[in-house]
Amino acid sequence: MWDKLGFDEYENFEQLKEACLKCSKCRLRAGAKNVVFGEGNPAAKLMFVGEGPGKQEDEMGRPFVGAAGQLLDKIFAAAGINRQDVYIGNVVKCRPPNNRLPRPDEVEACRGYLEAQIKFIKPAIIVCLGALAAQTLINPQARITSIRGKWFERNGIKILPTFHPAALLRDPAKKRLVWEDFKSLMKVYREVNIEQLTLGW
Repeated sequence: MWDKLGFDEYENFEQLKEACLKCSKCRLRAGAKNVVFGEGNPAAKLMFVGEGPGKQEDEMGRPFVGAAGQLLDKIFAAAGINRQDVYIGNVVKCRPPNNRLPRPDEVEACRGYLEAQIKFIKPAIIVCLGALAAQTLINPQARITSIRGKWFERNGIKILPTFHPAALLRDPAKKRLVWEDFKSLMKVYREVNIEQLTLGW
């Protein structure tokens, strides 16, 4: 599973971003206003990966700024996470028409950008927001309802799948489960930070 991280032709993060913003490898670019590369701390130890940009994200060129993003910000605030300290991106960087689920060939066309982002950022923890992120980074057969809240490890990175904030807007009963996942996340995140302090990173 994603053993070879990213495209080797990118020398640095800025070069990767530049290439991504010019990309037209799949049909999504033609219908999108902006390529939403991602944002945050490029040296973050904590990375969040969603599905793809929605309408507001497409218009602003930024991830998680619509209703789901506002809910995510509230979860961050409750958990004591500073959005500027983490990195937030998506599996696909262009908005699918009518916010439909990205198709397998679209995910494949964009996959190298996500893997290269991971390679450059070197997060200690990745949180998969929703089924598509979990299927892309953990297991193509993953069902978010059965794996959410469970920890996985790939290439030395700890990965935690949870529900996408948009799912909480549709079904507020899921909020309690996501909060349990975030409590688990913050416990592991603190341990990672203590470990790095001990190692003098």
